[in-house]
Amino acid sequence: MNTFLNYLVVAALFALVLAPAVLGSVRERRIDRQLRDAERGEPPVRRRADRGRPAPAVPSPHPGGPAQCPLLS
Repeated sequence: MNTFLNYLVVAALFALVLAPAVLGSVRERRIDRQLRDAERGEPPVRRRADRGRPAPAVPSPHPGGPAQCPLLS
């Protein structure tokens, strides 16, 4: 039983040490994918984790309203 607990403790410590590196690597891949898509001009892809979140606000190419029109101000 002691041998099993020793292995379990070593595995838990190993997981705690590697967790930040794995999470950082996953984050870097996500950022690289977003930069690659932006470089190509593709719209952002809605991933499974983003389904519950509202879509990011995209500025309109034609701002409206008389306050923003240079001819009327």
